Amino acid sequence: MKIFEYESIVIGTGAAGYNAACRLKQFGKEVAIVTEAAGCGTSRNTGSDKQTYYKLGLGGDSPDSVYKMAENLFAGGSVDGDNALCEAALSVRSFMNLCELGVAFPVNRYGEYVGYKTDHDPYARATSAGPLTSKFMTEALQKNAENLGVEVYSGYLAVEILKHNDAVCGLLCIEKKSGDFVAFKCSDIVMATGGPAGIYADSVFPECHTGTTSLALLAGAKAQNLTEWQYGLASINPRWNVSGTYMQVLPRFVSVDENGNEYEFLNEYFEDKYEALSMVFLKGYQWPFDSKKVLEGSSVIDLLVYRECVLKNRRVYLDFTKNPFGMKEIEYNKLSDESFEYLSKAEALFGTPIERLAKMNTPAIELYKGKGLDITKEYLEIALCAQHNNGGIAVNMWWQTSVKGLFSAGECAGTHGITRPGGSALNAGQVGSLRAAQYISQNGNSVVDDTLFVEISSIAEKKHLKEIESITQNNDNVEQLIKGAQRRMSDTAAAIRNIDSMQAALKSTKLDIDSLDKVGVKDKSQIYMYYKLKDILYTQNAVLTAMIDYSETVGDTRGSSLCFDEDGELRDGLEEIFRFTQENGDTRSKVQEIRLTDDGFVSAWRDIRPIPQNDDFFENIWRSFRVNRNIY
Repeated sequence: MKIFEYESIVIGTGAAGYNAACRLKQFGKEVAIVTEAAGCGTSRNTGSDKQTYYKLGLGGDSPDSVYKMAENLFAGGSVDGDNALCEAALSVRSFMNLCELGVAFPVNRYGEYVGYKTDHDPYARATSAGPLTSKFMTEALQKNAENLGVEVYSGYLAVEILKHNDAVCGLLCIEKKSGDFVAFKCSDIVMATGGPAGIYADSVFPECHTGTTSLALLAGAKAQNLTEWQYGLASINPRWNVSGTYMQVLPRFVSVDENGNEYEFLNEYFEDKYEALSMVFLKGYQWPFDSKKVLEGSSVIDLLVYRECVLKNRRVYLDFTKNPFGMKEIEYNKLSDESFEYLSKAEALFGTPIERLAKMNTPAIELYKGKGLDITKEYLEIALCAQHNNGGIAVNMWWQTSVKGLFSAGECAGTHGITRPGGSALNAGQVGSLRAAQYISQNGNSVVDDTLFVEISSIAEKKHLKEIESITQNNDNVEQLIKGAQRRMSDTAAAIRNIDSMQAALKSTKLDIDSLDKVGVKDKSQIYMYYKLKDILYTQNAVLTAMIDYSETVGDTRGSSLCFDEDGELRDGLEEIFRFTQENGDTRSKVQEIRLTDDGFVSAWRDIRPIPQNDDFFENIWRSFRVNRNIY
């Protein structure tokens, strides 16, 4: 078995992964990146009509402060205050680093980074480099990594964190092309592998991104807030959020049954067509599904789409070629004041949805054309999809997990709570990777000697060889098993949840884990697919355990999900669909943690860590910093 040696290893080539590697290199560490494919990942392959980056206000006359930003991040509920304070305090440093690397965030002629308000944001801190903000970030950071001489091992799937005395000592990978195992000896690992994208069928995560959350879970790391997700309306082929202008131009919502019959289904629920159009407009910047915005808000649109797709087994589309409800002309003054004023300022009080979109945001049309779909002529198929996990691996204020030497940054780190300001994930990925690199550079884990590492890695390799010895002999079924597991999760444990269905899904998931020796692949070059399935099943096990525990101990509808009513039914009258139990305020000051034990995944609740209250008198801070540069 090949063995490579570095001081630190970063897993992942997204914006957080490249930043972690660049920072470690700048701080003097020998670092390499390991990735299953350098061109994969969410940050490189996703976006929206105007992808947001959230940071401290840097323009205009609105007052802002680090502490105010921390309070707004903390207000999302089930958020640790030290993480929130770090994300606020280092947002400017991280943002300006991206600007200096060439990411073209807009400025006015005086150099102000003028912002706008995003969801859950009272201070207009948001900015954007366009629909592909995270892609531009990743490309700039990759170029910086190349200039710094960071080695990238592409085509290697991480399968096990190697440990000695409960601390990291290396990483075991499988080379995807050959099916052979390779080991990386290192003292610290930064996981920047994104969220658990592979666990859902209805997903707006890029198809090339599945995540590897179970890598940390199986190594003994705790996870937290796995119940908290963002779901929203997205096209399914290609996968893309239909947020912002796609909704604000008021497209037609159409469902099609198995016989090809079309239904403009919003008409079936809303008595007032202009109320329906106003809700569609609001869906543009209230894009994430929010249980508080169902009965009196725009998330009713998400729920109606879910009803058509899942309960009526119809396919749902957006049609930009014609106005809704057979209207030749829309009487715009009958829209809500907010909708009318926005479209008036955008000079878009005319024509069809596609004509309004061409006026307001031509790149939004070109984006789909570049992906092979012409929405000026064709319907756009959509569904209610998983988009972002607000939870993830539990980390401390330096983004270190409960396993010494293992760090998590980006979406795989669970620093967000029930809700979060739009775009805060991009900031969190940059801050978290910087914090991890800072700590590793000053307080890195110790390195095991060569002889011991050869022994540890050899034992691990033999264990995995035994685990997979039969899978090339079995009938090829791995893709079928993956699709079945993903479908089961989307149907039972996404935005709409029912405890009985989730318990049945968990039982099936455990049976699938127990039957992993029955998995078959075509040849050695497909062995990595077995590990993909294994990751999906173990991660689903953890997420379902968390969701069931939440339903049994709290049971309230909150955040990104709705609970079924007490009869376990989903009825047509929306007021009767769910038990809209008021949230117990105590749950927002608690964090649910999940960890793997000999008896399986178990959950526990702890109090949130409050926002630190610091002595910020400069002379004291300066004296302490001069005397002891090590602040870690």
